[in-house]
Amino acid sequence: MITYSCRQLHLPTRRDVLAEFGRQISESAAELIPSLQNFPYIFKVLKPEGETFSPELDNELKKRGIILRFVQGNHGYIFSEPTTLRTLAKPGEFNAEEARALAGALSEFFERRQRTSFTLATQPGSLQISGRTLVMGILNCTPDSFYDGGKFFDHAAATAHGLQLAEAGADIIDVGGESTRPKGVYGGGAEPVSAAEELRRVIPVIEALRQKIQIPLSIDTYKAQVAAAAVRAGASLVNDISGFQFDAEMPATVARLGVPVVIMHTKGAPANMQADPTYENLLDEVYLYFEKQIALAQSAGIEADRIIIDPGLGFGKRVHDNYEIIRRLPEFRGFGCPILVGPSRKSFVGKALNLPPEQRLEGTAAAVAACVMQGAHLIRVHEVMEMRRVATIADLIAGRGELE
Repeated sequence: MITYSCRQLHLPTRRDVLAEFGRQISESAAELIPSLQNFPYIFKVLKPEGETFSPELDNELKKRGIILRFVQGNHGYIFSEPTTLRTLAKPGEFNAEEARALAGALSEFFERRQRTSFTLATQPGSLQISGRTLVMGILNCTPDSFYDGGKFFDHAAATAHGLQLAEAGADIIDVGGESTRPKGVYGGGAEPVSAAEELRRVIPVIEALRQKIQIPLSIDTYKAQVAAAAVRAGASLVNDISGFQFDAEMPATVARLGVPVVIMHTKGAPANMQADPTYENLLDEVYLYFEKQIALAQSAGIEADRIIIDPGLGFGKRVHDNYEIIRRLPEFRGFGCPILVGPSRKSFVGKALNLPPEQRLEGTAAAVAACVMQGAHLIRVHEVMEMRRVATIADLIAGRGELE
């Protein structure tokens, strides 16, 4: 069976053009950028590693005035305007099997891409994701998180802080009992904890919050056992920073629980993910990762409308990778899933400003505003009140939300 990965590119800067086309083009980026502006749709088409494009596909596309350009090995680019490209997304009009497969992949892309609002079935009620950006408040019940480790390790203190996050306007509270702090300039990588210890930290807090507030609670864990117990205690969403990589039981567990799940991209484990992360093409790797993990989720029985994706800022990323992901965030809208982004006080902010975590509020605010402007549906932050204000203004500038 012929398969394709199709992605609509978003290349707002010269740096992004070079990152994407640097090895394929003979023209300078300065000459190429104006020509790119003539094409509302620039699609990257990938085949599985080791497969190449056939002459039959090229002939079928040329008949319709479409050229597959810069073809190298298993990838190529289609430059087109909307009407022409949509004529390509009709599998029944092609003779060659490869062309029909590409048309089918584009058709599925357009169907997913048009989704702009989402309803997540959670307890105590459905969570509507449309219009303004939602705010997920971070509640770390840990002694060693990179920013607020130890502040809310006590159950009473954690519960009180959760109530404060709700009062400040959080739409979701993300409760975590194990730090995933990467090794870096401000400390060593977090040490793993047992499921029993993680449960001891989070379950009393989730139970207490569930009795006192009505907003959805999320469990930040990569362990299926912890996820199941947390949902029984009152959590209504699972946030897996490993995207199902660390516990093979997680997809089936989430499917059985019937709750939404965040699939995050990470490269490596917290102890080593920042040691020397490398990418031949950052966006390709992250996009293909999501294709694979979403397919895994659906094969386990997780419904498509229960999946949220998170590109994983700071998790196995070089400093400049985080900024590239934010600039090119619109590319991930092709999955038809809500996009969660967590820039709060992370090292890519600190390294740009040469500041420790406790002095990164303004840098976080700038990153949050950029994420919202680029189409994030949810932001995960430590300071809910301040970042909700930032998101409100950014939403209005982006044309979302309404003035009261």
